[in-house]
Amino acid sequence: MLYYLYEYLTDHDIHVPGLGLLKYISFRAGMAVLFSLTIALIFGKRIINFLRAKQMGELVRDLGLDGQKQKEGTPTMGGLIIILATLIPVLLFTKITNIYIVLLIVSVIWMGAIGFLDDYLKKIKKNKDGLSGKFKIVGQVGLGLIIGVTMYFHPDITVKRKYADAKVVNRNNVEQNFMPTEKIAVSTVPFAKNNEFDYSGILFWMNDKDAHEWAWIVFIPIVIFIVTAVSNGANITDGIDGLAAGTSTVILLTLGLFAYLSGNIIFADYLNIMFLPNMGETTIFVVAMVGAVIGFFWYNTYPAQVFMGDTGSLMLGGVIAVLAIILRKELMIPILCGIFLIENISVMLQVIVFKYRKRKYGLEYAQNNRLFRMSPLHHHYQKGGFHESKIVNRMIIIGVMLAIVCLITLKMR
Repeated sequence: MLYYLYEYLTDHDIHVPGLGLLKYISFRAGMAVLFSLTIALIFGKRIINFLRAKQMGELVRDLGLDGQKQKEGTPTMGGLIIILATLIPVLLFTKITNIYIVLLIVSVIWMGAIGFLDDYLKKIKKNKDGLSGKFKIVGQVGLGLIIGVTMYFHPDITVKRKYADAKVVNRNNVEQNFMPTEKIAVSTVPFAKNNEFDYSGILFWMNDKDAHEWAWIVFIPIVIFIVTAVSNGANITDGIDGLAAGTSTVILLTLGLFAYLSGNIIFADYLNIMFLPNMGETTIFVVAMVGAVIGFFWYNTYPAQVFMGDTGSLMLGGVIAVLAIILRKELMIPILCGIFLIENISVMLQVIVFKYRKRKYGLEYAQNNRLFRMSPLHHHYQKGGFHESKIVNRMIIIGVMLAIVCLITLKMR
């Protein structure tokens, strides 16, 4: 909104000292992260007290974990802190008509609402199962459908790819190195020399024209799968104090850097990556969310004063998935979101191995010979005697290492 105020005043030949800084993405991003962090830190405590007053405390099942029952009554729905601390600076400092910003705001509200409804049913309606799993899936599929259709058909979502034989030109003419703007379903393949993947290539039995026309049949289901998988991965990871918030911060910072580089034609030219017009604004959204998550992390570190609940975890996973998709980096998700992936796989493997051993050797054997002491993976290490803080810190370190690997792909081709 403030950017539009700047434009309005400038158009009417009204010059306010310092207001011209609003035309710079870097300045607005800096202000957004300061605002979001301040909002989360100042109002976070008030929101926690409000949740406690409304008896929104966590009901903890006895899983035999050290210190588990001490968390009984800790307020949940803390994801509201992240949502509010993100949306306020985003509305203030971004061009809110930008299609990417619209998609991200929709993602926050959509997934936040699904998570909130789940937490509401658990805490207010005393329904221990919360929102039915199939309704969560319907909600995730719905968001994936919105993102997929918009990405494929919206006229403002385009790419500019660099010519294979592009030559170095004057910085002021760097656009000459890029092809005309294209409306195409294309992504980035990490570690590959010619690292662009066109979804129409999957329809190999069609001619090029028909394949590009019908690529949405492949692209949209893949987007739906990614949104569903990543949001569930973040939800499963949110099991001990600070884990989901800490790992998400690392992922968001990495995606924020990709957004800044991809939205700047000079950096895109230097790094030989796709230039994504209008993507620069996304940087402001990402850093605002980073500030919000760090502010929440202040209250969520061990011993947690608040849990993010599904309100926060589903929302964070959904937003991370959408960011990766709009940045054309969805094929990098298995690396960047490696912690989410490992947590998800640990649950699936636990179930598969248990069912196999139960069928082959009987229930008692299966119960006494599980693949992991407990799933998800972070509970396996808790059962092994590791303190929560040590597990969280080490997983964040692994997350940083995975993020660095993703950043290295900018030059390793």
